Amino acid sequence: MSRSTTILLAALEAFVVAAVGIGLAVVPLALVWAISTGMAADPLDYWGAAALAWLVGNGVDLAVVLDPVLAASLGVAADAAAFDVTIALLGFSVLTVGAGLHVGRRSATAGHAVSGVVAAALVTGAAGSVLAFTAGVPGVVPSAWQAAVVPALLVVAGGVAGAGIEAARLGARGTDATTGVVRGWLASLDPAWRDAVRVALRAGTAAAIGIVGAAAVAVAVALAVDYATVAGLWQSLGADVPGGIALAIGQLALLPNLVAWAASWIVGPGFALGAGTSVSPGGTLLGPVPGLPVLGAVPKLDPGLGYLALLVPVLLGFAAGYFVHRSVDARRRRRASGRPEQRPAPRSALWTGAVTVGEGLAAGIVAGVLLGVLAWWSAGAVGPGRLAEVGPDWWPVALATAALVGVPAALGAVAAVVAGARPGPEGGRDPGASARPTPSDLSATDVIRTTE
Repeated sequence: MSRSTTILLAALEAFVVAAVGIGLAVVPLALVWAISTGMAADPLDYWGAAALAWLVGNGVDLAVVLDPVLAASLGVAADAAAFDVTIALLGFSVLTVGAGLHVGRRSATAGHAVSGVVAAALVTGAAGSVLAFTAGVPGVVPSAWQAAVVPALLVVAGGVAGAGIEAARLGARGTDATTGVVRGWLASLDPAWRDAVRVALRAGTAAAIGIVGAAAVAVAVALAVDYATVAGLWQSLGADVPGGIALAIGQLALLPNLVAWAASWIVGPGFALGAGTSVSPGGTLLGPVPGLPVLGAVPKLDPGLGYLALLVPVLLGFAAGYFVHRSVDARRRRRASGRPEQRPAPRSALWTGAVTVGEGLAAGIVAGVLLGVLAWWSAGAVGPGRLAEVGPDWWPVALATAALVGVPAALGAVAAVVAGARPGPEGGRDPGASARPTPSDLSATDVIRTTE
């Protein structure tokens, strides 16, 4: 595929994904405009609200100034009527990152990863700028520079991840100018260090994905168990059909945030639903919370039972360290069995043990960084006063994840080394090595017989 075709397809996909995201906000608001107001209200106000929903969903901050009458009706003090909304509805962000991921993979396959990702980022940034300019809702102003930059950065993040995944899958066949530089740098590393980096990245990422998966299951179970509470809160709002549709889509957009908060709960620090509140395995301390029905599923477990959740990252860390180390080590042995010159130089047991433990601890750091970024991304301010603190605090989440995953991952990697060193069915021969002896293993007589 040519460079120009790659750029065109990437730009088109970014435009379509941005249009789909805006459409998800426009449709329910259009129903409200058509049914509730009888099409009598200004449709541009509803378009502006949809544009703001897309912008805040992609991490753009909003500056809000409440009308004095509205602030008084809501019980908001006059000095707190001006505030910022900094939380991102991650449902929209997931679409944007997913678009970047797909663009990155396809562009890497075509051999033009950088061109495709840059084109998609420019289109997404332009869409954000246009929406910020047309989002005309009284009292709400989006950050213009963030509208142009932050959604584009989400595309770049997804694109880099997608291009890296595809380049690793294709190997030398998928090398372009950029991936060639990265591949050359990796090739210059000592094979032992390269394998250690591979183990740390794969094990840490696998553990982080496992924790997020467990968090998604926990959210689903909590919603099922507390369905009556959630339904009661929904009915108490008294929303009509269009309003109910808008509320449902808003809560679906918030669902990835809930999964990120549940992941923070699983690793220990938990999250807040307002200043002075805490939801963690050690207990739940809440005051008045935002009036969203889905928040009725906030866990209220006994601390003893809640602390059992800490076993999840521990078990995932051990499993990731064990299986990833064995997989990488088996691949290395297969690679060296056919080429004796590529066999690693003998290392002392102390050196091998130190590197193995370092792999596990580095995997914990990788998992901590990933979950820390997710926690930071999912938190923010949703209103004035105490609602300025909603979601997890990123650095305790990162530190707790690094500890709960890193130490078990190190133990798992050591267990994999011990399991691999046990005598096999051939009296101690390495199961990953070739059964055929190498020239260095043969005596002179054996060499003569083999040649004959």
